[in-house]
Amino acid sequence: MPTPSRRGACLETLAVGLPLAAVLLSHPTGYDFARPAAVIACLALPLRLWFPRTALVLCLPALAGGLGWPPAGVALYRVGRTSRRGRHAAAWVTVAFLSAALPVQFSVTDPLADRLMSLAFTLALAGGPAALGNLVRLRRELTASLAQLDQARRAELQARLDRARADERARIAREIHDAVGHNTTLIAVQAAALAATTADPQVAETAHHLRELAKHSLDEMRAALGLLTTPAAEDLTNLPTLITRARSAGLSIEVIGPPITTSPSVGRAIYRVVQEGLTNAIKHSPGAAVSVTLSDHQDHITVTVQNGPATHPADPTPHGGAGLVGLTERTHNAGGTCQATPTPDGGFRLEATLPTQPAP
Repeated sequence: MPTPSRRGACLETLAVGLPLAAVLLSHPTGYDFARPAAVIACLALPLRLWFPRTALVLCLPALAGGLGWPPAGVALYRVGRTSRRGRHAAAWVTVAFLSAALPVQFSVTDPLADRLMSLAFTLALAGGPAALGNLVRLRRELTASLAQLDQARRAELQARLDRARADERARIAREIHDAVGHNTTLIAVQAAALAATTADPQVAETAHHLRELAKHSLDEMRAALGLLTTPAAEDLTNLPTLITRARSAGLSIEVIGPPITTSPSVGRAIYRVVQEGLTNAIKHSPGAAVSVTLSDHQDHITVTVQNGPATHPADPTPHGGAGLVGLTERTHNAGGTCQATPTPDGGFRLEATLPTQPAP
């Protein structure tokens, strides 16, 4: 059923008013019923929106009387628009053609050439509106089909791009796992061998700790690359283990603040902030005291990792320097902010502010 609108009402007024005006202004024919039948056909034209063939049937008496072409043209156009098969529209065009042509052919005695010309003109009047309506329908269907094809093509291109990205990521993940995983495994194996062969208890403990760190690093790498079926999610529950491992590495760490409970995504971000702060302290400020402060406010959580100046020479080996960049991106994705600034005493301060609830 058509949706009523101002534009639709104006078009409907024209579709009914123009044929009605043409009928009322036309010259009378030899049939007394012609004008009343044509007026009835014009007033019944709104029926074509729901029952186009019924509206055309109501135009047939007016066609036989000679005044039915204005409303019949509108009805035939609608029949062409709604006919899914061409032979159906052709059948109704034939009915309209015979209704208009037969009374004329039986009532005149014109030459054969004039009769043929009249038949051709009548056929054009009957078939033209129906053909136009059918063409408009086909054009709209073709436009809709092209839009669907374009949408399908775009979806296929996007799927190809996603598949290419996934394949490239899988290739890079395999290469990283093969290269880094091999070296990390060697570190773990050699650390285990050192712990088994040394007679020094402190060296054995350090070797065991080194082996555990290597295994943990390998698990984290596999989880990040998606190579584990059940990757270990680091969150606030793993924070005490992280602090213990850092203390075993020689850091003097003071934890300030009560235990915090938050969402898993925010908890993982807090874990990574503390992990990055402790890693920077180990690399750049060996021997320095480190404080880890957790502050739970009403709508946000503040995490601060601050270390003093180094008391031992730092490792001169160059590092990648991308940890803070990745950490800033991680906290931003969680809806928070991250700042890393040096302190006046030569230390370093890493502070992140995260929402209590994860970003939508």
